[in-house]
Amino acid sequence: MLAVRDLHASYGRIPILHGVTFAVAEGQSVGVLGHNGMGKTSLLRALMGFLPAAGGTVALDRSEITDWPPFRRARAGIGYVPQGRDIFPNLSVLDNLRMGCAKEAGSDAPVIGAVLDEFPRLKPLLDRLGGALSGGEQQLLAIARCLCGKPAVLLLDEPTEGIQPSIIDEIIELLARLKRSRRLTMVLVEQNLEFIAALSDRILLIQKGRITREVAPDNLQDPDLIGEFVGVER
Repeated sequence: MLAVRDLHASYGRIPILHGVTFAVAEGQSVGVLGHNGMGKTSLLRALMGFLPAAGGTVALDRSEITDWPPFRRARAGIGYVPQGRDIFPNLSVLDNLRMGCAKEAGSDAPVIGAVLDEFPRLKPLLDRLGGALSGGEQQLLAIARCLCGKPAVLLLDEPTEGIQPSIIDEIIELLARLKRSRRLTMVLVEQNLEFIAALSDRILLIQKGRITREVAPDNLQDPDLIGEFVGVER
């Protein structure tokens, strides 16, 4: 579903990604784990097209999209939930969801209804402003808004950051269910080991913009691995 080959990217003259290569099959979840500043968010931004590729290729469902702008990638089936959520704080929950329905302009009610069935916590909050929600509710709204675009691939950047544990468990259950029911393909950037292990089929370790190795979720409890990534939440 998503294939990345020898991807390079930079901020101005400063290289940030160095030959990243990996692939994600349909319905598979791949976690990306590493220290802050190692290129995790930059990788997602490059996959979404916000950070132009300086070399290599990105393909979605066997179609090369390396030079496509973000809006075209979104229409083709890539959904992106950035770090910090980026909901519209001055819009209601319902209007935030409508903003995610660009493909369904004029006929968004069935799409929103289907998404709300997956997010029952949001149903009583539809008239509330996004900025009045708790951090966990905002994260749920950000994911729900993204799913209104019916993505085939979901990119999630630090979805547990600043979220209370009860909602982290809810997000794990929700994404696991969507993975089964919709065969949703995911790339997860996260530092919460429990979260990334619960949802990932395999995990890529990134250091200084390079994928250094791949591990199975069960291996995340290895003391040597945890020691290598000091600062990652346990």
